[in-house]
Amino acid sequence: MDPGPADVAERLWTAMTAGDWDTAGTLIADGFVQEWPQSGERIVGRDDALAINRDFPGGLPTMRFRRVSEGGDLAVMETELTYADGSVYHGVSILEVRDGRVMKETDYFAEPFPAPGWRAQWVERFTP
Repeated sequence: MDPGPADVAERLWTAMTAGDWDTAGTLIADGFVQEWPQSGERIVGRDDALAINRDFPGGLPTMRFRRVSEGGDLAVMETELTYADGSVYHGVSILEVRDGRVMKETDYFAEPFPAPGWRAQWVERFTP
């Protein structure tokens, strides 16, 4: 039985964070496509995706999984990313998994920002 999408997604990100490029490569499909809508970039192919991560300036960010959900062929990961310069971003990654490999990944990244005071009466504060 193939592992579920959430397991594949976590294994991929864990391997990349550890610099285990051989394992990461086994979890990415040959026709892999990764999209970053905020910058308008599309990475086509496993080799290019691995090269970007291997050559990331300052090394890949440290990642903390907040939550991983799955349904059908999809895994959705909520993460907190801490970069080498100390900046922290919250991320959401949507991974499409088939036959135990990631076919497509779409990533969104956002910096935390202070909540505006005008809506304080309707919200509850929390620490992610």
